[in-house]
Amino acid sequence: MAIATRFLLGALNGMLAPIKAYSIEVCRPEHQALGLSIVSTGWGIGLVVGPAIGGYFAQPAKQYPNIFSEKSIFGRFPYFLPCLCISLIALVVLISCIWLPETLHKHKNTEGEIEMIDNSRSTLEEDSHKQKSLYKNWPLISSIIAYCVFTLHDTAYSEIFSLWAVSDKRYGGLSFLSKEVGRVLAVAGAGLLVYQFFIYRSVHKFLGSINSSRIALALSIPILAAYPFMTHLSGLRLGIALYLGTILKGVLSITIITGTSLLQNNAVSQSQRGAANGISTTAMSFFKAIAPAGAGALFSWAQERQNAAFFPGDQMIFFALTWIAPVLLAVKL
Repeated sequence: MAIATRFLLGALNGMLAPIKAYSIEVCRPEHQALGLSIVSTGWGIGLVVGPAIGGYFAQPAKQYPNIFSEKSIFGRFPYFLPCLCISLIALVVLISCIWLPETLHKHKNTEGEIEMIDNSRSTLEEDSHKQKSLYKNWPLISSIIAYCVFTLHDTAYSEIFSLWAVSDKRYGGLSFLSKEVGRVLAVAGAGLLVYQFFIYRSVHKFLGSINSSRIALALSIPILAAYPFMTHLSGLRLGIALYLGTILKGVLSITIITGTSLLQNNAVSQSQRGAANGISTTAMSFFKAIAPAGAGALFSWAQERQNAAFFPGDQMIFFALTWIAPVLLAVKL
């Protein structure tokens, strides 16, 4: 039942691809990086708010016995309340889409006039891309490959981080409580929002999509390599190292994801942008589906080799995560 439900949720969720195309089309070229960054910000907010809704609203009769009775519908169905909340959120989004305007090839300038794209240039661009198959568009395919591989890497990291943080120190973990892990992720999410709103646009303007992604990939290698050594720290030093590491990892990840998304949208004409984002999202979903299972299996295997001579215990986990980044870096180069 759980697998079938998750499958249907994924199969019927067609939001991400058109949202990316929409954000590109409603923004001028100089604002497209900010537009896609806001899309990623919305996704990041959801990753923080969503688990919070599940954690605080699940089993309400046990958590809040003074408000919810055991005999009420919330007592008989302990996970009905969080499901009801997210369904209401989806309903609000559905209704708001009624007033969402369709995208056009025009923007208002500062004088309030309408600036139209040159018709002849637009026609030539459309003609040049009309007969070109998306699957033969190497700039698009290469950016999708890089996007999918990094999505696999980032999802595996997200899966492993929480398991590693709550595992016992004798197994190479941090012996954290769940609320401590949540606090770390919340602080990292807040830092990520600041970066996306106020810093990423300048980074993209100065370096561009490709160079910023390359630099972010290169910097992620030493950060991931330092994680297993944090288990030897304690107190304030551990807190500073962990908060700094998670914030930097999130910043680098969003730089790569937004950069590759920009490359995908700029590799095709407007008429092919929706289909290109659909292909990218479908491929990405496949990689995100196999990442948790692979990461969980890797974590379990690493726990069984605590006394190995070659990268014992959790060191093997982060060794595997670290070397996905250089491979992806080589692909992008």
